[in-house]
Amino acid sequence: MIPYEPKIVGFLCNWCSYAGADKAGTAQIPYPPNLRVVRVMCTGRVDPQFVLSAYREGADGVIILACHPGDCHYKEQNFRAIQRHRMLLRMLEPFGVGEERCRLDFVSAAEGESFARVVTGMVEELRALGPLGFGIDNTVASGSRRESGI
Repeated sequence: MIPYEPKIVGFLCNWCSYAGADKAGTAQIPYPPNLRVVRVMCTGRVDPQFVLSAYREGADGVIILACHPGDCHYKEQNFRAIQRHRMLLRMLEPFGVGEERCRLDFVSAAEGESFARVVTGMVEELRALGPLGFGIDNTVASGSRRESGI
């Protein structure tokens, strides 16, 4: 029997979190390979439809990694990301997708270790929870999960 490994889609800010992921890689800081990265110019521009699509395509979790509040290259857009995340949590609740499956966190370009810690923590939490088991359209997957490359 193959052990369960969660699939996570991460929306990473180009200027901070993506650079933090790069720093983790260049410093050879280990973290689980469960994360599929979507590089965005700013997490304030992550449309809720992007997150819903990730779940629809089989993700067990979504993580949005933004610049620290006050350090956004686009002024206050990371505060918009916080507002959108709160809205997303309310939208996902009726589908049984809890906070632990849709996280928002902050990682700067200099925080490679923090990036690895956040990703590792989410992977461990999702392993304990098990697979999501359905698409966001609330249909139960029959037998095995769809293979979508996520």
